[in-house]
Amino acid sequence: MDQHAPTPPPPRTHRPDPARNLRTALLGLLVNTVLAAAKLAAGILGNSYALVADALESFTDIVASLITSAGLRYAARPPDEEHPYGHGRAESIAALVVSAMLFAAGVVIAVQAVREIRSPGPGPAPFTLWVLIAVVAIKEGVYRRMRRVARDTGSPAVAADAWHHRADAVTSAAAAIGISVALIGGEGYESADDWAALAAAGIVLFNAAALLLSAWHDLMDRQSPALLARVRAAAERVPGVAGVEKLHSRRSGSADFIDMHLHVDPDMTVHDAHALSGRVKAAVRDAVPSVANVLIHVEPAEQGGEEEPEAQRCEGAE
Repeated sequence: MDQHAPTPPPPRTHRPDPARNLRTALLGLLVNTVLAAAKLAAGILGNSYALVADALESFTDIVASLITSAGLRYAARPPDEEHPYGHGRAESIAALVVSAMLFAAGVVIAVQAVREIRSPGPGPAPFTLWVLIAVVAIKEGVYRRMRRVARDTGSPAVAADAWHHRADAVTSAAAAIGISVALIGGEGYESADDWAALAAAGIVLFNAAALLLSAWHDLMDRQSPALLARVRAAAERVPGVAGVEKLHSRRSGSADFIDMHLHVDPDMTVHDAHALSGRVKAAVRDAVPSVANVLIHVEPAEQGGEEEPEAQRCEGAE
């Protein structure tokens, strides 16, 4: 099972799909609700804190899925007069909140696990192991589906929700190992169940920190060098473009917005520069589907500097 730090979906290859994102989030909510109830009941009846802790993490997932769904619904709203870049950053905000909740759940599980280790009780019942095996299989399947959707659509909220499911699968796997040790070892090994819960809490905290950092970078407009390289290459392939400079990007949810300055023939008319800007915008959006809009400023190639008089410049169309 892959336990490496989660990486956000590459913004340069995806194609936003709000409806698909929302359906995926609702699927995660349904799965979480059923499994959380089953794990809590089995953990209480089977005397397994690792399973109870796993259920608590799943209940956190339920709230997280609700937040993700709300964020996706809001992010799907079209641009308006007050929000000309749309509402996509609601996805990143939802991802930030979900990550913070995942972090809090990891802390709670860790604290309670330490308490149980210091005051061990009776060992877990054998049937709890079979419950966890089923949970791991289901959760890993949901994770893989949601991560595939996140990669296809570039949604940070779906990516965060997917890693919630992976974290749940990991905590369940750790709990299964702990229960197995407790059952095989017998008397004196009861605390193995609690050590498993503590190990799972560490994995949850690690993934939560990575997700939180990813959402934070999106909100702070961190640029992707790989994305900018693809945008530059697409623009420079258009006939009439002498060069590209001052290339910047910002991300709003699963969409990227590009600002660029183009160098063109200084004798080009405003009409031709406008048409060239339109061709560049189309080329960029065709090469990089995640780009929602391109704002272009045109400059004469032989000057191309910032000291150039404003009257000699012409603005290109979006």
